[in-house]
Amino acid sequence: MRSLPRRRFLRQCAGSAAGITAAPGFCDLFGQDVPLAEKLQVASIGVRGRGGRLMLNFAKQKDVQITHICDIDSVAARSRAAEVEKVTGHRPKIVADYRLLLDEEGIDAFTIGTPDHWHALPTIHGCQAGKDVYVEKPDGHNIEEGKAMVAAARKHSRMVQMGTQARSAPWLKEAAEYVQGGAIGKVVYGRAWETDGRRELKAIPDSQPPAGIDYDLWLGPAPRRPFNLHRFHGTWRWFFDYGAGDLGNDGVHRIDYCRMVMGIETMPRKISCFGGKLVVPDDAQEWPDHQLATYDFGGKLLTYEMRIGTNPPLLGHAEGAAVYGEDGWVLLTNSGWKAYDGKNKLVEEGDTGAGHQCEIIHVRNFIDAVRSRRRQDLNQEIYQGHVSSVLCHSANIAWRTGKGLNFDAETETFDDAEANKWLGREARKGFELPEL
Repeated sequence: MRSLPRRRFLRQCAGSAAGITAAPGFCDLFGQDVPLAEKLQVASIGVRGRGGRLMLNFAKQKDVQITHICDIDSVAARSRAAEVEKVTGHRPKIVADYRLLLDEEGIDAFTIGTPDHWHALPTIHGCQAGKDVYVEKPDGHNIEEGKAMVAAARKHSRMVQMGTQARSAPWLKEAAEYVQGGAIGKVVYGRAWETDGRRELKAIPDSQPPAGIDYDLWLGPAPRRPFNLHRFHGTWRWFFDYGAGDLGNDGVHRIDYCRMVMGIETMPRKISCFGGKLVVPDDAQEWPDHQLATYDFGGKLLTYEMRIGTNPPLLGHAEGAAVYGEDGWVLLTNSGWKAYDGKNKLVEEGDTGAGHQCEIIHVRNFIDAVRSRRRQDLNQEIYQGHVSSVLCHSANIAWRTGKGLNFDAETETFDDAEANKWLGREARKGFELPEL
């Protein structure tokens, strides 16, 4: 990797890249002219949906240039390249296979907005090639992939940030400081949840892939299967081969900020999870629409409740978390927090109004950490992202086995042979995890 320019360090967002930043800091960058030689050169891998929004958030930073768009969907790639050109005046090059980017010395970093089963390999190969990486959540399709991603980041001294963007929310830092400062007494329990509208996928026949799609490359490490539109754009995450269900989709966010505010930074000791396809038992989806997961951290408990298709929302919010202490509790939402005393009286609240800006703040935090080369500057460095991802994967494994499981944080294995079979999977030939 070429050395990053040191002639001028960009202003820190709201004072410090190491802390949770606020909106005014990054807004300053939009009006600045940054010489091309000082711009972070970024290749965006996977640019439909969430990946496309991530790409644009990077493109809007005046100290960034999107050099390449990489996607197996040539139609989507051309559309995104046009969007970048409209924003920046520069049209990025288009490639279908990220492996063509690994030897490009002019690329400093990757953004990865692919489906979950394509998070690990570009991250690991990117680290090996000297690229820093911003990768969407969860960190990998399974625990072994995530563990390998952490190992690659460590071995090659790369800045790797996971896209649980609430970690960069100003209100989350406020809530964490309030709770961990003792305002609600000893904290022993946290509850995170997702409640959403009914979701149904009626079975449809297999078909040919749409024009412009490299379907074999899209499958990558996943098992070879005939193309089916339900198992592709937009709805792939509801199938075992590609996603982690709603636990790995939305649940990872709520679990992550719940444990952050509680001050939990370690792996769980014990996990249990029950649930199933209860609302739409006969549709094409594989992952449950209802799950109840419990995590024992030794002295602290965290639960996660997922209800897709049943009402009402919990505590007035379709998604959120609550942290309970001896003297009160704190409600966490996607844009603020409220603290209540033991008699349920509102005593404190915080809302920066920047909930919708968290993604850009998270992007800015990554960019500043790439320049500082200080791993501790990242708001969601890959290991902590991996911990939250393990919580999702381990609960799914507990659900699949129907067992309460003990987890060894050092080896990242269970005390059960059946459960350990789900730690990873045998990848298709040519898409195996590399030796690290």
